[in-house]
Amino acid sequence: MRRLRQLSRRQWRQIIWTTVAVLAILAFFLLPLPRYIEGPGEADDLKTFVKMPGHPDKRAGKFMITSVALAQARPVSYLYAKLNPYYTIEKIDDVTGGESNATYDKVQEFYMQSAINESIYTAYKTAKQPVTRQYLGIYVLSVAKNSPFRHKLQVGDTVTKVNGHHFNSMVGYQRYIQKQTVGAKATITYQHNGKSKTATAKLMALPTKKAGIGITLTDNVKVKPKTKVSIDAGNIGGPSGGLMFSLQVYTQLTGQNLRHGRKIAGTGTVDGNGDVGEIGGIDKKIIAAKRAGATIFFAPYVKPTKLLLKYEEQHQTNYQLAKATAKRYAPNMKVVPVTSFKDAVHYLETHH
Repeated sequence: MRRLRQLSRRQWRQIIWTTVAVLAILAFFLLPLPRYIEGPGEADDLKTFVKMPGHPDKRAGKFMITSVALAQARPVSYLYAKLNPYYTIEKIDDVTGGESNATYDKVQEFYMQSAINESIYTAYKTAKQPVTRQYLGIYVLSVAKNSPFRHKLQVGDTVTKVNGHHFNSMVGYQRYIQKQTVGAKATITYQHNGKSKTATAKLMALPTKKAGIGITLTDNVKVKPKTKVSIDAGNIGGPSGGLMFSLQVYTQLTGQNLRHGRKIAGTGTVDGNGDVGEIGGIDKKIIAAKRAGATIFFAPYVKPTKLLLKYEEQHQTNYQLAKATAKRYAPNMKVVPVTSFKDAVHYLETHH
């Protein structure tokens, strides 16, 4: 009986230690941490995204949209990110702007839809094909905690008028509001879930000392091309696909052979004027493009200045960071700087 009791204690110790070990392993792989991991995403063939009846893309090669993979950290992914130079660990608030995941996803979806609209407009306009662009107003991306409109405006609303005035650009709204007096009452007309509403409050002082309403905003436009085109970005969000969407739509619309069988990747926003803007995570997108076999990568270009580099990611412009990353990890990839959609088209027309 004494020996049986000793075996029983030993067995219990084994059970306890086994349980602790299993829980530790599960925690290592599954325990969520208050951080996000950013790394290389995918480089997807845009032929599968863009549908244009009567204008198929049957030519060899690919235009590819590149993305950044984003996931909540687990101990295993946190360790992996620490050991890999092209992965980064981000605070949750730095990624979401302090908003809930649902609000963050909503903003990313709008960014993508906005990128799609502007890319269609740019491609059609460049191809000299009929297209209309209707300016709806300014889309609310976030509302500051100290905004006098915080409990009135919400992320996803579209401001259509200020004191009865409608403007055809975000800049128009900003200039009008900033000309008003801090503390003066302003009436905002806005669309919320398809319904028109108004809100009145006093204008706040911005860090610039000028009057403002305390929101982060962007343009909300509706584009209608004569030739039908649809773009489904799937689960990809954000505004950075504009340039590559434009190239795919332009190629199908004109039938022009710009790729000549090559795999061409890139990134960058595009606006109604066809200007290309900077984005985040371009180093990770270079890695994604390299993994997919891209030989050309279009990167937004801005002239570097000391002030600009102070606030840039890793203190380098998009082009500088892309070129440095390619030199180290993708030496056979050509990184091409572009400031506009026409720059990208011209390069492909002249470099076969």
